[in-house]
Amino acid sequence: MLVLLPPSEGKATSGSGAPVALDALSLPELGPARERVLAALVELSSGDADRAAEVLGLSPGLRGELARNTVLREAGALPAGELYTGVLYDALELSTLSPEAYRRAERMLLVFSGLWGAVRISDRIPPYRCSGGVKLPPLGALGGYWRTAMAQVMPAVAGTGLVLDLRSSAYAALWKPSGDVAGRTATVRVLHEREVGGVVKRTVVSHFNKATKGRLVRDLLESGMEPASPAELAVALRDLKHTVETTAPAAGKPWGLDVVVSEL
Repeated sequence: MLVLLPPSEGKATSGSGAPVALDALSLPELGPARERVLAALVELSSGDADRAAEVLGLSPGLRGELARNTVLREAGALPAGELYTGVLYDALELSTLSPEAYRRAERMLLVFSGLWGAVRISDRIPPYRCSGGVKLPPLGALGGYWRTAMAQVMPAVAGTGLVLDLRSSAYAALWKPSGDVAGRTATVRVLHEREVGGVVKRTVVSHFNKATKGRLVRDLLESGMEPASPAELAVALRDLKHTVETTAPAAGKPWGLDVVVSEL
């Protein structure tokens, strides 16, 4: 099973290890593409601050991120699993997994990134600011930029098993499963079910869907379950006490799983 995760805007502010070594990162075939994005991001962040902040979508309070981007090649790195600190990763709690579950996480989790393309949680990278939705001069929209490179490597990374795609739309644009891979890919939507005026209603949740997805992944890792198909995934999640409804896809499309929660 391969689990595709988004990164998080929330990140550790510094690393204590050696600088990033591009040739040591997972998916080494992405090395040339990573080098081009890294060079473009450093150049942008080292130039006109107003322009860089506009391109990167930084508010005035985040202007300090530009200085961090200028020293990405020299900055101390840390494992990606420690770098990302947003809602999903808080719920996933990688640092508290059992040793066996953590080893599964190192093997199964793949974090997508506007700067790095995709990394494993053990890959050492520095803090950075560059979301997947950025149009980075001179490369253009990073979703389209990465799509070509990722298409060359992801089918092999996906292998022949289940792909659980938990990415947000900005990062789903970096690689879209197709053909046989799409047929064994599952996406997740989180629905909040509650009674309003005596009527049961469901709404799609946004912020809290990240926490739910983090808990789902944690439960799967700790259980040791490795379902081989979207249908088996639904059964596994139900066994783990989650309420799950499935939508079988059209040919060549991913499965949709609705996870229904009553508490956020």
